[in-house]
Amino acid sequence: MIIIKNSSEIELMRKSGELLAEVLLILEDAVRPGVSTYELDAIAEKFIVANGATPTFKGYSGFPAAICTSVNNELLHGIPSKKRILKEGDIISVDAGVNYKGLNTDAARTFAVGSVSEDVKRLMAVTEESFFRGLPFARTGYRLYDISARIQQHIERGGFQVVTDYVGHGVGRELHEDPNIPNYGKPGTGIRLREGMTLAIEPMVTVKSPDVRVLEDGWTVVSRDSLYCAHYENTVLITSDGPELLTLKD
Repeated sequence: MIIIKNSSEIELMRKSGELLAEVLLILEDAVRPGVSTYELDAIAEKFIVANGATPTFKGYSGFPAAICTSVNNELLHGIPSKKRILKEGDIISVDAGVNYKGLNTDAARTFAVGSVSEDVKRLMAVTEESFFRGLPFARTGYRLYDISARIQQHIERGGFQVVTDYVGHGVGRELHEDPNIPNYGKPGTGIRLREGMTLAIEPMVTVKSPDVRVLEDGWTVVSRDSLYCAHYENTVLITSDGPELLTLKD
């Protein structure tokens, strides 16, 4: 069931999204060679809690941390660790959620650790760009897969692959709500978008093969060919005037 948010819920999601956008900016500044993913997790949790909110991910289905930290060939759900030290040339996808007074937002960014190759910069750029190619269609009058199709087109035209095993989702009262939002699809199909829907739209991109697998920890999703992956996500409010980005600061 798709949950349409009322005005009071939207205001709470705006506050949640504002905090999440801020914590991602703080983490971007903290990402550098020599930092552990455990330290990044501690920074995020401290900021979220200090601002009267809670980290949605911590304890969700047993996940042990406030954020997901996925390095290089890790696409999703990487677990922060004192032993995982970032080094020059790595990339890290940071995925986080904030619950503010019962309402959740969800967002992710992929950051470079120091200097990375031009090919890796392009992977990161195309992933982020694909989100913004789909974004204009996140408004009333369009259908869900109008968003998906534009994301897919940009990724594939860039020479990269769309991960099909994982998708975006509705978000709000729960971290994962209907509808599922694939990063591929046929324009003009899917459910019709309605004002008050809140969607976590999240392109997930690999270099050559779209195939992924889950490691023995039961969480970390990696590319089967061990090549780099990138992830970009924002929570978006559907309105008749166009999409409102809840998790991105101007």
